[in-house]
Parts: sequence; C-alpha cells; structure tokens
Amino acid sequence: MSFVEELRWRGMLQDIMPGTEDLLNKEKVAGYIGFDPTGDSLHVGHLTQIMTLIHFQNAGHKPVALVGGATGMIGDPSFKSAERNLLDEATLQHNVACLKKQLGKFLEFGEGENDAQMVNNYDWFKDFKFLDFIRDIGKMITVNYMMSKDSVKKRLEGDNGLSFTEFTYQLIQGYDFYYLWKHHNCKVQMGGSDQWGNIVTGSEMIRRQDQGTAYAITTQLIKKADGQKFGKTESGAIWLDPKKNFSV
Repeated sequence: MSFVEELRWRGMLQDIMPGTEDLLNKEKVAGYIGFDPTGDSLHVGHLTQIMTLIHFQNAGHKPVALVGGATGMIGDPSFKSAERNLLDEATLQHNVACLKKQLGKFLEFGEGENDAQMVNNYDWFKDFKFLDFIRDIGKMITVNYMMSKDSVKKRLEGDNGLSFTEFTYQLIQGYDFYYLWKHHNCKVQMGGSDQWGNIVTGSEMIRRQDQGTAYAITTQLIKKADGQKFGKTESGAIWLDPKKNFSV
C-alpha cells in the first residue's frame, strides 16, 4: 500500500489537502512533523505521530522530525483552555536533548535519501530580532486569517483569552513550514488533527510569499475516555518508555 492508503487502512487519516496523495504517489518527498519540548519525554499522545513518520519512511519518503526549541518557548495554544507555563531555556534545551534521543529509537537516521533528519527550529529563530520578525514574517499572514482559525476563536470566546505570545505561535509554526520548504525541499507537513489550522497557515505562507505549493495531512488524535486529548499539559498523560519496544 502507498503511504496514504496505509493511514486509511489503519484508521489514522483525518484530513488531507487536495493533491497530497497524487504528489506522494508520483515522487519521493520530504515531510515533517513537529514535537514541542514542553516535557522531557514523548507520551502516548505522540504515538500516532511517531507511527506516521515510521510509515512515511517505510513508503520510501524522507521523514523530518522537528523538535521545537523555539516554539517550545511559547507553547501551542491550539484548543487549550489556558496558557501554558513558560519554561526557561535550560529546561527546554534539556527536553530537546531527551526528545532527540527518544525519536532516534524509532526512526532510521542518516545521510541517505530515505534516511530521517532531525532539525530544531531554534536554529533559525535564535538570531531573529523582534522588529525583523514583525516586518518579515508578520506581513505574510493577515490578522483576519489568523483569527478565522477555530483554535483561536475558542480561546477568544473563553474566560482566559489569548495572549499576544500565544497568538504569535501560528506565525512561528507557519514559518517553520516555509523555512523547511525553502531550505530542505520539505513539501508536506503532517500532524494531529488539532494542528490543521497551524499547518495550512504554513502552506498559505508558502503560496503568498513565493507562489509555491505545499501539502498537508493530519491524523486522528489519541483521546482519553472523557474525550480529551493526551498531552504533556493535560491530566492523565501516559509516557512512553524509550527502553521498551512496541509494534506499529
């Protein structure tokens, strides 16, 4: 089976941008998933994303695992009821190192065409100055577009509101896709279904800035009995033991 057929057969596929399946069937491409280092371990909520990258590599494509040293400083507000506690840089760097080590147990890394690659968005954001960010990145997407996302609407309608810090997360993740598309020929971004808004923001940046084309796939979330997603900041998180093997 092709990569997309594999996801469908396993009941993992949620959303797919038109043209994505055709692209993956006709050529081998690079695609990425981002992991924010807000904890020092992967957990069961990451399991679907790890499986997605494994199947992507098994289908002959190049998986890129992005560990978000920069986005981890903000915390993804998507469908969260309150703002995350901000972590200091030392804690984030420790978490980044831990996630890199764990991901290396599930993917084949190397220099080959089909080998997995690991990147850290802190590497391209660390030298950004605030004025450069709002001038060069902020102009890529309108506020109207950003506020149309369901994840933003829900926070604005809630009791806790949405800080400017969290509001910029969408821009930063969108720029990640643009950067990887431009510098690593990464044509597809994948993620959980709660990431659809952030992912298509990146593809929209690519279209508006360079008239390029990029694609998106999301998979279903692993949820608890009460319907809430598993997450590092959610109660009841179950952590993966990197010393043990599991079947995908």
